[in-house]
Amino acid sequence: MAPPYAGIATFLGAPHRRRPEGARPAVAVLGTPFDFGTTYRPGSRFGPGAIRAVSRVLTGDDHPELGLSPQDRLDLYDAGDVAPITADLAGSLAAIRAAAAEQLAAGARVLALGGDHTVTLPLLQATAAKHGPVALVQFDAHCDTWSGAASAPVYHGSHVRLAIEQGLIDPRATIQVGLHSPVARDTAAWTRDRGVTGLSAESVHLDGIDRTVDRIRAVVGDRPAYLTFDIDVIDPGMAPGVACPEAGGLFSWQALAMLRRLGDLDWVGADVVETCPPFDQSDITAVLAATVGWTWLCLLAARH
Repeated sequence: MAPPYAGIATFLGAPHRRRPEGARPAVAVLGTPFDFGTTYRPGSRFGPGAIRAVSRVLTGDDHPELGLSPQDRLDLYDAGDVAPITADLAGSLAAIRAAAAEQLAAGARVLALGGDHTVTLPLLQATAAKHGPVALVQFDAHCDTWSGAASAPVYHGSHVRLAIEQGLIDPRATIQVGLHSPVARDTAAWTRDRGVTGLSAESVHLDGIDRTVDRIRAVVGDRPAYLTFDIDVIDPGMAPGVACPEAGGLFSWQALAMLRRLGDLDWVGADVVETCPPFDQSDITAVLAATVGWTWLCLLAARH
């Protein structure tokens, strides 16, 4: 077996193209090296490359609880990166939307690797065009329902607000897990008034994994569900390589334990965003991002 540090750095060593026979459910990994919407520390454009590089440590063995690997039951392939257009936010987001739509039209689910959280908006646009308004499971330190500036409404703090306004997600089937950042009172009120459920990081710590998972299931129900996982939901002591670190987050084991218990949801897409390698230490944030993506793929594989 080739060592994990050798070869082309695709996610989990997956091939670049799907198998022609199409006998198994297809999942495309799509890199979105974009950080034009970042408000604090740039560098998440390098996230997809870092996540792919460290993901190779997850190959060769099975998930310790689920007892399988994604390649066992999925036609997993790495569709490469969507090349951003320098200094063109709108054009870059349109390219992401088109690339995701192309994979969805071909019958694949998409696992996107970010990139700042702005990329979730075009990914949801492509997903909702196929599935209609979806339930959203958002692991995040931030609610991301700020309005932005009149001249620049689209950035990594506004994508959930815009997704609600554009009818891409059902706000009453949207749950935000691990919130622990400052937020303006009017922004928090707007979010609550739309019916979004917010669970603070403190509530997760105090209520425990199983109770939190029950609340997520109750909000999502049997709706098609999309996962957006912002690495800054994790305390910066365990995930320092993010654009906007916020003290008081989740432990990495908590997030992975919750995700592993949500395999019964009807997942139609996912992204893992905000990994910022210039501020990472020993790749620990990238390893976590890769593990989140791998775990989500294992959930899909366990259903087939």
